[in-house]
Order: sequence, then C-alpha cells, then structure tokens
Amino acid sequence: MTEHEHVRVAVIGSGFGGLGAAVRLRREGITDFVVLERAGAVGGTWRDNSYPGCACDVPSHLYSFSFAPNPAWPRTFSGQEHIRAYLEHVTDLFGLRPHLRFDSEVTMMTWDADRLHWRIETSAGFLTADVVVSATGPLSDPKIPLIPGIDTFTGKVFHSARWDHDYDLRGKRVAMIGTGASAIQIVPEIQPDVARLTLFQRTPPWVMPRVDRAISGPERWLHRQLPLTARARRGLLWGIRELQVQAFTKRPDELGLVERLARRNISRAVKDPELRAKLTPDYRIGCKRILLSNTYYPALTRPNVDLVASGLAGIEGSTLVAADGTRAEVDAIVFGTGFHVTDMPIADRVVGADGRTLAEAWKDGMKSLRGATAAGFPNWMTIIGPNTGLGNSSMILMIESQLNYMADFVRQLGVLGGRVALDARPGAVDAWNDRVQERMKRTVWNTGGCTSWYLDANGVNTTVWPGTTTEFRGATRRVDLGEYDVLRVAEPAPGAAPEPRTKSTREKKVEAGA
Repeated sequence: MTEHEHVRVAVIGSGFGGLGAAVRLRREGITDFVVLERAGAVGGTWRDNSYPGCACDVPSHLYSFSFAPNPAWPRTFSGQEHIRAYLEHVTDLFGLRPHLRFDSEVTMMTWDADRLHWRIETSAGFLTADVVVSATGPLSDPKIPLIPGIDTFTGKVFHSARWDHDYDLRGKRVAMIGTGASAIQIVPEIQPDVARLTLFQRTPPWVMPRVDRAISGPERWLHRQLPLTARARRGLLWGIRELQVQAFTKRPDELGLVERLARRNISRAVKDPELRAKLTPDYRIGCKRILLSNTYYPALTRPNVDLVASGLAGIEGSTLVAADGTRAEVDAIVFGTGFHVTDMPIADRVVGADGRTLAEAWKDGMKSLRGATAAGFPNWMTIIGPNTGLGNSSMILMIESQLNYMADFVRQLGVLGGRVALDARPGAVDAWNDRVQERMKRTVWNTGGCTSWYLDANGVNTTVWPGTTTEFRGATRRVDLGEYDVLRVAEPAPGAAPEPRTKSTREKKVEAGA
C-alpha cells in the first residue's frame, strides 16, 4: 500500500464473505477497492482450519457461490482442501488478485466525520476508504478458555484452528478439549495413531449419520456438460432445508422424530450402556448445531479412548483435572473450544462517529440493521453480522443476500452523489432487532434447554437467523433510505475560515492520558 492510498471500498478478510464482496463490487463496475487480508493467502476459516479430517457439514453443491458453480466437486460433502482450492479458483476466475493486500492485518479503523471516510491502519501501512465492508467472519479467532495452571503444562498445546502440523501425535497421550464440530472430526482421525486419547466433554452433541459419498465421474461430466443439472441439484438441496426451517423456528416439537433417529444412531454404535448414557444429550435436538459423523461414536468405543463427561477444570504440570475430579496424564492438549463469535475481536478495532468502538456500542449485545450496518458507524457494514447465522443450511446463501444489500448500499451512495455517507438510525436498528428477538422466542435455540455458542454472555441469541433464507433475501434485497441518516460534508461559506475539527471521545481520552 502507498502511504496515502485512498479507495472507494475496503473489504476486510478474504474468506467466502470477502471474496464474494470483491466479486460483487467488480460486477457493479467498481474496481477502486482493496481486500485486506491478515494472512498470506485467501481462504478465511477454510485456510486456517487444516486439522485432520476437516470437512464441511453442508453439501458441496450448496456450499458454493451460485455465480461460481463447481461441477467438479469430488464428494457430496467436501473436505477442507477442496473448499480452499475452490476459493483460490474463484479468486483467479474473477480477477481478484490485483485487489488483494496480504499480510495486512487491520489494527484500527476510525471514522473521520470531517471527510466522511474511514482511516484504516494496518500492519502493512495506512489507507483511507469511503466504505468499509468487514468480512472477518465469526469463526476466525479461536477461543481458548482460561484454565487454572495451564502455564504449568510442559507439553504441546494448540487450538484446532491453529493445528501444529510439525508436532507428531503418534504414540502420544493426547487430550481433546470440547466436543463440537471440529472435535468430532478430529477424534476419529487421530485415535488410531495416539497411545491414549482423553476426550473432555462438558455437553454431548447430537450426532446424525453423515450420508457422504464420492461423486461419480459420469455425474461430474453431466454437471459440466449440462449446467442446469447442477443448478437443479443445488435447488433440491436448498428446498429440502427451507422446508425444515419451521421445525427449528416455530415448532420444535416436530424435531422429536429426528431425535429418535439420533438416539438410534447412538445405540447402534455404542453398546456399553454407561458410555451410551454419557453420550446422550438431555436437551432438544437442534438446540445446538446437529453434527454429522459415521466415525465419531465408533472411535469412542476403542480401548485407547477415555471419555470424561466433565469439563476441564485445572492443570497440574502434565496432569489434567476435570471438574468431577478425574485426572489424566497427557503429552499434548488440543483445544476444540470454538471461536469468539459474540465478542469478535475486530469490534475493538472499529471506532465510530462518537469515538466509541463497536465493542463498546455492543457491550450489551450485538445488534445491527438487517445483519449489516450499525448505528453510529457510517458507511460500515459487515458480512455475516448479528443474527445472520444458520442452524441447518448453507451460510453462502446468507452471504449472497448480504452482498445484494452491500451492492445497493454502494449504489445508493452513488445516486445521492458527492461526499456522502449513510448511518443506520438507532430506531431502525432497534425495530429490526426487536422483531428478530420476538421471533427468536419460539425457536429451538432458545427453548431447547441447552447453552450454546449461539448465545452471548447475557443469554441472548445474537447469532442465528430465525427464519428461512428466502425471507432474509427479501429483507436485504435493497436499502431503505428511510432507515438511514444521510450525512454530507458541511461546506464553509465563501471566504469563511474553516471550523476546527471536533475531536472524538477517544482522542480526548488519549490527550488526557486515560
């Protein structure tokens, strides 16, 4: 980046959201933009999560952009390496390389109210932008719990999203902390090689069979020769999931049949009644994300695996101590403990119009207008923002809807003309979130009797969308200017001296030594 580079749009992150935003900007005729990426390659979460067995739990033909179909998917559920290769392909297909700025981690974004643009500081330099599109994603910053005594552990420690491929687990005593989506893929992969595997489980997940298979050569040939067949396949996958939504959002009791199938899945794979009891959840299926695996339960029955049905409470040297007093000697600890979802670190780096950070504005809970914009943060929007997550379908569908909204947002700025910004009205943000939270009351995520990463520290579900992807696409099809304040630069009267710039709250704190 040049010292004083200015762009029309700065996109933060190069995962599905960031690359999708870049493609959409080019399709809108906007080429004056950059994609700021803290790492040295594209891919986002599919670059960072390279642990053994990493794969998607959404079918391949649905977990891809509608504008960039891939007829060559090798399996119905793709592995990490295939998804990352797909994102590299999208980057090249749409000519995005010239816009990428690698090794450019955003350290601060500050709104300049005088010039109506964002001042962006990165690890590679400084730039300004009229509009910021934050596509850092909720699954980008690993969360490792503060375990008493962890500093006394002399072995190897890493998070599933920062897998140490140089460390050989073969013959080691390994502790897996957590039983989420990553853990159920890791456990079957490493179990045959380790000397002993101890799985610390606070809450068991519901696990259904994974109906995965190789996509045959004739199928791939057909999708290449007749793209309509791939679109039909995608449409069928989408339609089935749309029909399932009401059971999650309005009638959780209808999930009883699915729960019985899940119980049968446990019974078939786990014959030991004591182990089976530990693995059977006591909450309604769907309250946490339903996981898919054919190998997780069988791996737990192997003689070199111990299931500790209690969370990790402390560490004493090489000994891990569970909350129920169980002790285990290990050589390595793998944390599969999720991510900073409702407390995203990027929020500490966004300083709005009144000098507050986004984290300060969201201290009582994340909320935005249509999952995209926040009051007090003009010309800033996020992809996969508050209440845009899904519990049973593909996030790519939600991302594409938000790209529609982003495109119209930038389009409206052009229509308004001049140096202009749009700031979401607090009343509009509150009205949107009130409607979302009212609908959330009936959902399985709120009524299912579990504690999940969908809920923030106050127990509010600020993560999931309580409706269909069709509803969300309709709600984000275009920007309603009535929900925004239009900001313009105040032009001084002819011959008048310019007024001194009003300092932000943060600048005043710095000057005061706070």
